[in-house]
Amino acid sequence: MTRTIRIAVLGMSHDHVWDFVAHAQTTPGVEIVVAADPDAMLRAKAVARGIASTSADPYAVLTRSDIDAVAVFADNRESVALGIAAAQRGMHVLVEKPIAADYAGAVALSQAAHRAGVSLMVNWPIAWWATVQYAMTLIERGRIGRLFQVQYRAAHGGPRELGCSPQFVDWLYDPYRNGAGVIMDYCCYGAALTCMFLGLPARVTAVSGRLRKDDLPAEDNAVLVMQHATAISTATASWTQQGHLTSYEPMFYGDKGTLVVRGGKLLLSDAEHDEGTVLRVPKIAPGFTHAVEHFAAVIRGDVTLMALCSPQVALMAQQVLEAGVISANTNQAVSLPLPPASLYVGGTER
Repeated sequence: MTRTIRIAVLGMSHDHVWDFVAHAQTTPGVEIVVAADPDAMLRAKAVARGIASTSADPYAVLTRSDIDAVAVFADNRESVALGIAAAQRGMHVLVEKPIAADYAGAVALSQAAHRAGVSLMVNWPIAWWATVQYAMTLIERGRIGRLFQVQYRAAHGGPRELGCSPQFVDWLYDPYRNGAGVIMDYCCYGAALTCMFLGLPARVTAVSGRLRKDDLPAEDNAVLVMQHATAISTATASWTQQGHLTSYEPMFYGDKGTLVVRGGKLLLSDAEHDEGTVLRVPKIAPGFTHAVEHFAAVIRGDVTLMALCSPQVALMAQQVLEAGVISANTNQAVSLPLPPASLYVGGTER
C-alpha cells in the first residue's frame, strides 16, 4: 500500500500554487492537509479549490504533527525563511524556482535541508515537459556531442498583462522580495539549464534595463551571457514582449547536432538532417509527470531527484543570477564562484 504524503502549502501568493493544488488532488498517495497565508482572499480561494483547512500563519502550521512535507509558494525571500523553518522540523521541502531571492538565502536553505536530512526540491515548470525531459536524456547520451552553447529566452508582456494575480504581481515587481526583476523571474531558466549540463560558468556578463515599464522599480528586459572554458551560453528575458514567438524554446548546441524545443515538439539537426527533423518523444516515465508526483516519489524513495530540480543546480543558477545583477549594475563582467555568501538574516525584514 502506498504511503500517503501529507503536505502543507505555505504561502499562496505565487500563482503556480494552483496547478500544484490541482495535481495534488488527482495524485494517489498525496494529501494537502492545510494551506496557510496571511491573505484572507488567498485562503478563501484555497477553500474554493477544495482545501478544507487553512491558516493565516504559515509558521504556526509547522507545529502540527500530521505533516510530512511542505510546498512553499510565498515570495522568493519569504520562501527561504519558511523552507528553513520546515526543514528544521524534519519536513521535506519543495520551493518554486529559482530557489531564493539571493545567493545567501539559497545557501542557507540548502544547508538547512542537508543538516536535517530532508529532501529539498526546486520546481522548474519546464522540467515536466516531455520534450525537455527527452532532450536532457539525449544530451546525456551524447546524441549531439559535446555542448558548446545553451540558449533560452523566456518572455511575455509582463506579469500584470499576462493576468497574474495582484498578490503575485505585488512581489514580482519588488526587487527586494523577488531578488531583482525579470533577471530573477525569467533569466533563471537559462541559467539552470546551462549549469545543469555545463556546471558553474567562469564568468557572467549581463545587460538589463527598464525599457518600457516606466513605473517599474526593476528591470523589464535582460540578457545574461555565461562563459565556460569551452562554451558560451545565454539567458534572455523580457516582460515587454508582445506575443510568444521565440519564447520558451530551449536550444542546445553540440558539436554533432542541435536540439530545439519548439511548439510542443523536439527538433534535431545533425549531419543526416541538416534542416532538422521532428523526433518522436517517449511518454513520460512514472514519477516524473509533474511536481507533485515527483516530490512524493522522491520522498518515498521510489525515484532519484531530477537533476534540474536539485538544490545543487539551483545553487549554481542562483550564483549566476546574482552575478548577473552585479554585472548589470556595474557594467562589468563578474567572475565565479562568488565569495562566500554573507550571513543570512531571513524573513521579509531588511
